[in-house]
Amino acid sequence: MGSVTEFDDEVFSAALEAAGSPVDQPRIQRAVREILAAIGEDPDRDGLVETPKRVAKAYAEFFAGLHQDPAEILSTTFEIDHEELVLVKDIPFYSTCEHHLVPFHGSAHIGYIPSAEGRVTGLSKLARLVEVFARRPQVQERLTTQIVEALMTHLQPKGAIVVIECEHMCMSMRGVRKPGAKTVTSAVRGQVRDPATRAEAMSLILGR
Repeated sequence: MGSVTEFDDEVFSAALEAAGSPVDQPRIQRAVREILAAIGEDPDRDGLVETPKRVAKAYAEFFAGLHQDPAEILSTTFEIDHEELVLVKDIPFYSTCEHHLVPFHGSAHIGYIPSAEGRVTGLSKLARLVEVFARRPQVQERLTTQIVEALMTHLQPKGAIVVIECEHMCMSMRGVRKPGAKTVTSAVRGQVRDPATRAEAMSLILGR
């Protein structure tokens, strides 16, 4: 069992700089200037003149996962002859809602039963897997499914479970304006669908 409380953003920033960001930052800058003008602001005033550049740089970081391959994250495995549930919970993350381009954030809990060979991946790789899919325009339901499918495809475990709890700024800042409301999604595959195994996993996830 593991609990991840911090993720280093520098891993993704360094990777982008090393490879050369595929994000068209000048195009983003032009678009941000247009948005500022469209809402009635002056994009050339002191407080905003550098904003398009800052937003473009931020977007390159926010959406870095579009240009990263989850297979690379899970390519390193270890044979340790462990056939029971492996669970990393409370993995914090931020993502961007594709409907309004505002953040949603929360925690991911990932568990899997290793393959018959007892092969596992490093615990930090599970946290990085969350980041790869979170750093894209997303909806929580798809994020949950993408993570569990990546586990099943690349680790080939006997089963896997992913549970995600989030607060969505599109519900907190606008619309119904219900700050603090949480959305919970889950995806279960393989042997974890067995009622007893699923109950064990959920008890470990919910136990604080």
